[in-house]
Amino acid sequence: MTGRALPFGPSSPIIQAPMAGGASTPALAAAVSGAGGLGFLAAGYRTAEDVRRDIAAVRERTDRPFGVNVFVPDFAARREPGDDAAVARYREELAPEAERYGVTLPEAPAWDDDGWDAKIDVLVDERVPVASFTFGCPPPEVTARLHDTGAVIMVMVNTPWEAVAAAEAGADAVVVQGPGAGGHQAAFLAPPPSWPSSWTAPDDLPELVRRVREATGVPIVAAGGIMDGADIAAVLAAGAVAAQLGTAFLRTPESGAHPVHKAALADPRFIRTAFTRAFSGRTARGLANRFMAEHEASAPAYYPQVHHLTKGLRRAAAEHGDPEAMALWCGHGYRRCRDLPAAALVGTLMKELATARA
Repeated sequence: MTGRALPFGPSSPIIQAPMAGGASTPALAAAVSGAGGLGFLAAGYRTAEDVRRDIAAVRERTDRPFGVNVFVPDFAARREPGDDAAVARYREELAPEAERYGVTLPEAPAWDDDGWDAKIDVLVDERVPVASFTFGCPPPEVTARLHDTGAVIMVMVNTPWEAVAAAEAGADAVVVQGPGAGGHQAAFLAPPPSWPSSWTAPDDLPELVRRVREATGVPIVAAGGIMDGADIAAVLAAGAVAAQLGTAFLRTPESGAHPVHKAALADPRFIRTAFTRAFSGRTARGLANRFMAEHEASAPAYYPQVHHLTKGLRRAAAEHGDPEAMALWCGHGYRRCRDLPAAALVGTLMKELATARA
């Protein structure tokens, strides 16, 4: 642990989760930070220059701390390319989907690192207050560069052993992602020999927080299915210093989620969430829809190749107003989404938290 001052804690325990793919906008991050929480930008799927512009846009709106989240590439996948034949077979399966939505699928989507080096340079140049990472730990040289700028570093983890690895890599805090979280699961390490290979995370997020707290002394931010002040109170009581909420902010006017996505969260035909890799090749939770039902069984586990293969389909489905072929990422508490301005939602959450603690 570095002992750095964290821009969140008991007096400001609300963090807006970074949601890649458009939901996390500068307007949303600035509104949350301006209301006393910690807003986040998502660098995933953005170019480095897009991220730089987003940072400037947040700073035009608020002088409060904010964060930027970056995907950690699977560098082993670069050395060991995915099975091109499996991706090609999946492309063939998706040909009718492409015809349905009038798009052309890419011939051979390749592995890439999502502009890793350039994005780290932007975070360093812009001296972002908080840098967070998912899908892995940043290498030591990256951690050192960011710490030299004064940045607080957070790493998302799913297990106690990943939390230990993050602390050893220099994380100032870990974001413990529970199984009820929406979007991509952050898991990046197999259990070490000291843990049974059959270990599974408890369904109860506060219990997972307690288990991670037993494994490491690094401050914990809890994430996954947190929707109201009572949920926040529960994870704080378990030992978290803050709660990170993503789905709760999806229906705010500042959210960049597509209108079809926002409407689906309140649409009675969508009755459950499910895990899938059909859209990206990496396990993620979203509203269960037709595309997931028809393609989950055959989707190869190659990320980001599958993401690049399907992104045109997903975009076209949104343009057609069809949620059945969109990646409707959300946590299992999606029915409790509130259509409120982001600042008002932060204020409501704080009042609910105070009531729950009373």
